Amino acid sequence: MQRESIDAIEANPRYQQLVRSRKRFAWVLTLLMLGIYYGFILTIAFAPELLAIPVAEGAIMTIGMPLGVVIILSAFLLTGIYVARANGHFDRLTKEIQEEAR
Repeated sequence: MQRESIDAIEANPRYQQLVRSRKRFAWVLTLLMLGIYYGFILTIAFAPELLAIPVAEGAIMTIGMPLGVVIILSAFLLTGIYVARANGHFDRLTKEIQEEAR
């Protein structure tokens, strides 16, 4: 791309909105995932008895095991949410901005 084209795209208000919204969305998902992970770690550190509760009466497995699996699956879920938004909304805005610059 020519430097003029790059400057025109960077000056486009829609491009600036795209950058801001993508950054905000990524930060929200990042903070959510960090909250989930650190919440689990803080529970392990300060209230391990909560994770030691059996899943059912007489069961060997405790709540901590399924909760750990849910935390791992939440990472996949949040990644899927980001990919869906990036491939849909953000890509559409990017194409529109590119077409305006031509």
